[in-house]
Amino acid sequence: MKRPIELAPTEHFPDGKWQSPMEIDPFGIPIEQKVDLLLRANAEALKVQGARFVNSVMFFLKQEKSFASSEGSYIEQTFFRSLPQMNITAVKQDFSDFQSRQSTDIAPRGLGYEHVRDAHLVENAGRWAEEAVAKLSAKPIVPGRYDLVLLPTHLWLTIHESIAHPTELDRIMGFEANYAGTSFVSPIQDYLGKFRYGPDFMNIQGERSTPGTLSAAGWDDEGVKPDEYLIIKNGIVNDLQTTREQAPWLADWYRSQGRPVRSHGNSYGETWSAVQFQRMPNVNLLPNAQRDVSVDELIADVKDGILIDGDGSFSIDQQRFNAQFGGQVFKEIKDGKITGPLKDVAYQMRTPEFWNSMDGLGGPSTHFIGGSFFDGKGQPSQSNAVNHGSPAARFRRVNVINTGRRA
Repeated sequence: MKRPIELAPTEHFPDGKWQSPMEIDPFGIPIEQKVDLLLRANAEALKVQGARFVNSVMFFLKQEKSFASSEGSYIEQTFFRSLPQMNITAVKQDFSDFQSRQSTDIAPRGLGYEHVRDAHLVENAGRWAEEAVAKLSAKPIVPGRYDLVLLPTHLWLTIHESIAHPTELDRIMGFEANYAGTSFVSPIQDYLGKFRYGPDFMNIQGERSTPGTLSAAGWDDEGVKPDEYLIIKNGIVNDLQTTREQAPWLADWYRSQGRPVRSHGNSYGETWSAVQFQRMPNVNLLPNAQRDVSVDELIADVKDGILIDGDGSFSIDQQRFNAQFGGQVFKEIKDGKITGPLKDVAYQMRTPEFWNSMDGLGGPSTHFIGGSFFDGKGQPSQSNAVNHGSPAARFRRVNVINTGRRA
């Protein structure tokens, strides 16, 4: 211990109660009903010629947490999480290629079984299967630099990996190093209030208040009521994710900005037996504040580019600086119009260069909330769940590679 631990002050809540906005308890639905829904969705997908394999699942969690502190707080919270998911694989008749489509336009949420009902798996299964089959005959991408129009069904994961994780203060300070590394956002004094992460219109918000999101909570696991704050403001690093232990590390910065030294409420422990530590809140790219820019408008100003829908495989280095991201559905853009499907697409990026290449931001009508049901961190590892809201966005001259088995 280099110095005594100092905990930032917090209010006390002797009778705190909170619950996720659940309509239907998923654990009250008979297993037979759940299985029947999945089998009907599978059967609908397999009606599409070329669809050969379907995997469908449902994940649910109900967690009751009680928190008591010697400072006078007693808090009871009940959390629900739900995720319906399908993955459909199409195979060419001669077995020379296979392509898959995952239901990434259905994200995990902090809701009950109504989220499964509203996902309409049976009704959507055929569309997802058709998109998987379409990739079999799609044109393989020619490697090079392209303008990218990224839908929020895809962009949430890029935000998660290249913004949310590297702005975790324990990574920056070197306390989180073995599990997926530290952060390039270091040393702090060279970044806070100085470093340009992206263009002036880029604002990244941390929050745990949006109803039905995975990180939503009345209090964190230190008994702190979370607040909303801008991690990136007008493109510049403005704040970082903190707990009561971490907030005093930034005391000089907060005081210079006329802000109180307090935790943002970002402490979380997976279970009663796990030590709570800093975990990301919902980290969101805020939509265009000037007007409601549509996806079509973002596409219209692209001469040679690619539209990417849905998240896919990815890799990123220990400092969250160099990365590669795939997707689910890829469409070629020529002279402002979508001309047809593509396949085997992934783009490479260096975090600051990528976000500074963003020159177009969609409005509220393009907004979508993606997320992860299982986000690992720490040793022993713990799993957290978070959502990331985002509009569509456009990026210029990004390096794209061909991931095909035969490029």
